[in-house]
Amino acid sequence: MIEPQVVDESKPVLVTGASGFVGSHIVRRLVQEGRRTRVLLRKTSKLDALRDLPVEIVYGDVLDPESLRAAMEGCDTVFYSVVDPRFWLTDQTPIYRNNVEGLVNGMEAALACGIKRFIFTSTMGTLGISPDGPVTEDTPFNWLDRAPPYIKARLEAENRFLAYCRDKGLPGVALCVANTYGPDDYQPTPHNGALWHVACGQQKASLDAGQPTVDIRDVAQAALLAEKRGKLGERYIIANEFADARRFYALATGQLGTPMPKFIPYKVAYAIAWVAEAALKLARRKDYIVSTDAVYMSNVFRELSHEKATRDLGWTPRPLEETVRDAVTWFAEREKAGAR
Repeated sequence: MIEPQVVDESKPVLVTGASGFVGSHIVRRLVQEGRRTRVLLRKTSKLDALRDLPVEIVYGDVLDPESLRAAMEGCDTVFYSVVDPRFWLTDQTPIYRNNVEGLVNGMEAALACGIKRFIFTSTMGTLGISPDGPVTEDTPFNWLDRAPPYIKARLEAENRFLAYCRDKGLPGVALCVANTYGPDDYQPTPHNGALWHVACGQQKASLDAGQPTVDIRDVAQAALLAEKRGKLGERYIIANEFADARRFYALATGQLGTPMPKFIPYKVAYAIAWVAEAALKLARRKDYIVSTDAVYMSNVFRELSHEKATRDLGWTPRPLEETVRDAVTWFAEREKAGAR
């Protein structure tokens, strides 16, 4: 077992992936708590989510070990939230490099710099599938034969992380995060963007499926709780309610009074994707989002238990209704203001 060291909260804290949805909300939470916050960004990173926040910007890349060490200098804690989510890439090399090799670089830099807490944003995609009730952190991963390359890369990353904690003494905690929703999503992310497009009537159809959800603000809260209370070398499921599409989108459309979308049965959607995928491959097209993997992934996850996070971290997520309401309100106000 790794012996935890006390974190000096007067020292700067580093957030990688800070321009993304999860990373930017961790930054917001740190700033609210008065922490000295440093962010590692690429020169090409968009700053919309960080605008007007009092942070120290260090430019670098997780594929550049030297820049990682420079960014971590003087810090006790690293919140590592870098992820390349482009599951649709035909060439999956960037996915592995960014999600696995980048993490290894980050962990090596953390060990070299004497980091006392390394909070890793992982994914629910590393969890097993259970037909007998809610999935827990102890449910073994049991769908490798069906997992697409993106999931395999995320699984490899988390396995490497846990091995570093176990074998090299990395003082780390992993968060297995469900699909994130909520306000201040400047990209926007695919799931949250779809919520808004349905709410405002732009998206007329949806797959009749279900998903574990979590408020992005609750993810940020979980990250800071993990820094203080998380057991080193452990992982925690950060998920709230499992919501089927009909209930989920009823909350969104009801807020703006727009019609519900038409729901496409899973088997029909899978068949459509299979035909489209075959045609795209025949035409030698690359990087297409419509795929059988995408349809499969949209319905593979079921109920997840956050009992461990509640017990160890004191984490309590807010109601789904509040998450949907705040997300739709934020998007509507942003559109009214003329944002693109």
